[in-house]
Amino acid sequence: MTAAGRISANRVARARRRALAPLLCAAALCLLVTAHPTQAGEVEILRLRVVNDCGGPISASCDGGQTWTPVGQVLRYTTQVNRDGFTASKWIAPGRVVATAVNAIHINVGVNPENDRGIVFSLLPREFATTPSVYGSFLSPDSSIQTDMPAGSGIFGGGYAPMVGSPVYLERDGGLIQLEPGYVPARGDVLVIVVDRPRRYPISAVFENREGGEVTLCYPDGSRQLIGWVVRPVRGIGRFAGSVYASVGRIRADHPGVIDISTSPIGDLGGFQIIPFRHALSPEMAMAWTMTQWMVVGPAWQDPALGPGLLPLMYGYIRPDFVPDDLYAPDWQARLLSRFLVDVETDEWRPMLLARLPADPTAPLPEWANTALSSVKCVRILFPLAERGCPQPASGD
Repeated sequence: MTAAGRISANRVARARRRALAPLLCAAALCLLVTAHPTQAGEVEILRLRVVNDCGGPISASCDGGQTWTPVGQVLRYTTQVNRDGFTASKWIAPGRVVATAVNAIHINVGVNPENDRGIVFSLLPREFATTPSVYGSFLSPDSSIQTDMPAGSGIFGGGYAPMVGSPVYLERDGGLIQLEPGYVPARGDVLVIVVDRPRRYPISAVFENREGGEVTLCYPDGSRQLIGWVVRPVRGIGRFAGSVYASVGRIRADHPGVIDISTSPIGDLGGFQIIPFRHALSPEMAMAWTMTQWMVVGPAWQDPALGPGLLPLMYGYIRPDFVPDDLYAPDWQARLLSRFLVDVETDEWRPMLLARLPADPTAPLPEWANTALSSVKCVRILFPLAERGCPQPASGD
């Protein structure tokens, strides 16, 4: 490289650091916040209340806990935690939601020093009342609160889902006490999850699907914010277990190590994942560098003390949120404007490409799956344009 080339490259590197510095500082602050009520710059959108007992009610509140709407019940309570959580579960402070998905919610209560893994317990939809014999995602039935809500509905992406980082409290004597490190659920415990979002909220996140492509947030006032870079673009799809519960172009899951996006109709498998650079270096993610169903986002030099989450993609901004019957509900306009959607740019912007795979998890991927998204120039996550509030039942429910 010529001297002029080195100077140009250094300038680009400095510009990248300057652009990302405010974001990384915000990340550090966000990960250290453990108090509630809602912090400055945030707005509370939802509270969830779960009674950890057989038949315990699950309720939602959109007015700070003044009134509650029943949304489900507990089928089986838990009095255990899993001390061998998935890798990314250690990257969120204890007492917070560490993963939100159509097929599970996981809550962090500490880090196990013996294996450097997060300690978690979970909430599961009714499909997991019986443990599947083969399942390609983290699942811990013994340390899970089993609910009667179907996957993709209610608190599992049906309008009541929490965000990654949502604080979790114990309700005692009319007050809220945030879960402390080492917490283990007890029968009868009343858990309250408070769901906040930033007051300044983007309308979209755009990923240029090429090596070195920009990752930017777009805001309603027309401003843009550079938050990262694409280290490795996505070209194909994979057989991600939870995609069977999410439709085409929907968020299947969000946690500090992944955004999972479905490319298949409900009932079929198919999707791809966006993962931060540090998680791509985890031993179990070595395949992300050789297979095509992962987009890796950076930058590679980010401060490891901030964890692998590339805010605001994997903490506090995104959740699965889609109800198929929204169009038929009395408040259908608000519901349609409150969804998260994912679309793509090929020659023009269009809905997510439909690509589904045979459901047999033991079958090898067909060759076409490796290039199913090769025509995609950009991936865009569309954020809600309106608050959903507490959804009312659709007609006929």
